[in-house]
Amino acid sequence: MLRTVLTAKRQSLFSFLLAAALVSPLPAGAAAVSVKIDNFTFNPPELTIAPGDTVTWTNGDDIPHTVVGVDKSFKSKPLDSDDKFRFTFKEPGQYEYFCSIHPHMTGKIIVKAP
Repeated sequence: MLRTVLTAKRQSLFSFLLAAALVSPLPAGAAAVSVKIDNFTFNPPELTIAPGDTVTWTNGDDIPHTVVGVDKSFKSKPLDSDDKFRFTFKEPGQYEYFCSIHPHMTGKIIVKAP
């Protein structure tokens, strides 16, 4: 019985440490911005951010979607329900993107220098 409890505690600790290692902190001064994928749309469809900001897309639909930069600078794997994709935009510019599974789904990230 004690062995089972200790094994369960070790597994919980390992899971916690693994999750903490996979979540990288944002650089100083950077912002985290979210885009929700829902009802076959990116919401908001257009964002203006600063260089160094990280955008997180979260799939709220019950079917897979992707997030692909038109210029191929970023590309997610197919995202199942509640999956997330993060990308940090370092250079100023306009980054148009779409879902490669549903190409009518489009969005734009505008990165403006401060």
